[in-house]
Amino acid sequence: MRAALSVILPTLNAAATLPACLGTLIEGLEAGMIRELIVTDGGSSDDTLAMADAAGAVIVQGAPSRGAQLQRGARVAAGEWLLFLHADTVLPAGWAATVRAQIESDRPAAFGLRYDAEGVMPRLVAGWANFRSRWLGLPYGDQGLLISRAAYDAAGGYPDIPLMEDVALVRALRGRITLLPLCVTTSAARYLREGWLRRGARNLTLLLRYLCGADPTSLAERYRHRDSRPAGPAKDG
Repeated sequence: MRAALSVILPTLNAAATLPACLGTLIEGLEAGMIRELIVTDGGSSDDTLAMADAAGAVIVQGAPSRGAQLQRGARVAAGEWLLFLHADTVLPAGWAATVRAQIESDRPAAFGLRYDAEGVMPRLVAGWANFRSRWLGLPYGDQGLLISRAAYDAAGGYPDIPLMEDVALVRALRGRITLLPLCVTTSAARYLREGWLRRGARNLTLLLRYLCGADPTSLAERYRHRDSRPAGPAKDG
């Protein structure tokens, strides 16, 4: 198989997590699968761009909005297949062979999910994500999305919205997403900061409101406003 895969990473001040993500791409390079790495940045002020440049990435820059960043990255990609990853997501050992087989089947796919944290709550939240992906056909972007250029274009690509861009795209694929047998590992930092139940409930509320027709821009503005409010007294549990 000739190098047909464009790997697309949206970034914004991702210097803390980017090295681990980039390190797992070596397997695909050694297998001769990766044609190019595209880092689509939303205005990083840390060492993200220097790291991307050192890795030989094509760098695309623009306003910070994940939907728009993914859209810009896909626009310049030359590969016949696209692999969209988050910068705090780490691919598992053996991913190259699994992706190769999936490409040969010509079906879009996402990885299973696990978090870089131990305990019951990380397993429960990841379990819900994997259930949602397998049975509802709704993987999120932190699971990685593998899709052919033809299928991506036919689905209309990523929309330029600040929230739920991943759900919008997979819904346009009309349930054709395969859940791969391997799991990526993604950062649990936001769950650890906000609390597993609070963050999980918030994400579920966002999803349900979006599926019921709420405007993603309004949803994003509301939750940004909520995040900006002063925190109340710390509570146990």
